[in-house]
Amino acid sequence: MTFALIAAQTPENVYSIRVEVQGVGRKRLQEPADGRPTVHTVAARAGVSIASASRVLNGVGGSPETVRKVRAAAAEVGYVPNAIARSLQSQRTGLVALAVEDIGNPVYVEMMRAIEAVVAGSGRQLLVHATGGRIDNETALLRRLAHRYVDGMIISPIRVTADHLAAVTDSPVPVVVVGQLAEDAPVDNVRTDSRTGIALAVDHLVATGRRRIGFVNGPLDTVPGAARDAGFRAALARHGITLDENLVEIGDFQYAAGRAATERLLARAAPDALVCANDLIAVGALHTLLAHGRRVPTDVALVGMDDTELARMMFPQLSSVSLGSAERGRRAAELLLQRIDDPSLPPRRAQVAPNLVVRASSEVPT
Repeated sequence: MTFALIAAQTPENVYSIRVEVQGVGRKRLQEPADGRPTVHTVAARAGVSIASASRVLNGVGGSPETVRKVRAAAAEVGYVPNAIARSLQSQRTGLVALAVEDIGNPVYVEMMRAIEAVVAGSGRQLLVHATGGRIDNETALLRRLAHRYVDGMIISPIRVTADHLAAVTDSPVPVVVVGQLAEDAPVDNVRTDSRTGIALAVDHLVATGRRRIGFVNGPLDTVPGAARDAGFRAALARHGITLDENLVEIGDFQYAAGRAATERLLARAAPDALVCANDLIAVGALHTLLAHGRRVPTDVALVGMDDTELARMMFPQLSSVSLGSAERGRRAAELLLQRIDDPSLPPRRAQVAPNLVVRASSEVPT
């Protein structure tokens, strides 16, 4: 290959200079050593400029005829976009992250499915992180957003600290928090009302004639644990029922913890109903009650919370308070995508109301 420098004098005595690459002419540009077709390959096959091909391949557009030619050429040569190069150019990764305590918990599975549906509709993909509910894991993930490895994050922490809020507000990419935050928190937030949800369960049990209502909760240092404890105590007081602390047991938001906590409660008290802080706890409580020969609901009525698939899979089927996990996920995803498109939006709040679903586990005994 040689280069020729050619000068030509115009009638106006103005010299024009051009460089010709001899030995190349209109020969198609070579593919890289690994054989993968590039935007140059597509442009040559389509007979358009590299700039025009790049605009079409990056979704910027072009004339209908150019778009048709470039897309046909890309399909013909088997062109696959380079995601890394595209993200460097657009400052977008095409990825959104979701961080939750436990990806095996059915409530997060339902939330994740709803988020993924919205995210996929925008042409993005969802990354899911399990934090184990550890504050250090969650804040580390939020700090990593400084590397812009995703376009935004949805996080559902069960504990909210000043470190969480600082990391969210310092993040260079949008973050939506699913869970209860202070009203003045400067962050997009989707929440429900656990306190009202527990009250719905207590109201239902009182209406069916239950008075010795027990409560199996998760840790009180978590946002949901504290809210549900306060809701349970307030609901009993509203009905004029004196709380017996022997009917309250604290464990964790897991199946095994629910079984163990119910064992401890039954060893010292005889409830005629149990409210459980989530469905995993309720399933553990159901199995413990049955193992002790207690009939559900004849001897002990049972109500869970979250209304996940587990509630419908048990026998008897579990009454449960729905906190709209799928709806919270959908709204969080919508808020995040809006924030990605317009970072100047003011902080938004979305509230999903709880709803009691009554099933066989709490029906009126006959």
